[in-house]
Amino acid sequence: MYAKFTFTAALFATLGIAHAASAAEIVVTQAAKKFDVAKVDIKAGDSIKFVNSDSITHNIYSSKGMKFDLGAQKPGASSNQVFDKAGKFKVRCAIHPKMKVTVNVN
Repeated sequence: MYAKFTFTAALFATLGIAHAASAAEIVVTQAAKKFDVAKVDIKAGDSIKFVNSDSITHNIYSSKGMKFDLGAQKPGASSNQVFDKAGKFKVRCAIHPKMKVTVNVN
């Protein structure tokens, strides 16, 4: 079995096939009408899990570069967003405009 694995790895290397690296999931929480961080640095393919730890509803979105709208997020709910391209993205709450976090994707 070890020889088979070695052969497969060698074959992938010879053919130029890269093994997929696992993507990370970063958690960003919302409380007191703000995100717990002002900036997040991630890699392309990583995702952010936005967790509403607040007592009110939020709506997470980005309107430039990588556009998405996660919709209404009630207290205790969470939503995931994959960031699959490099860039700098501003993420906000549609309900509370002062809530923002910058996501730097490398």
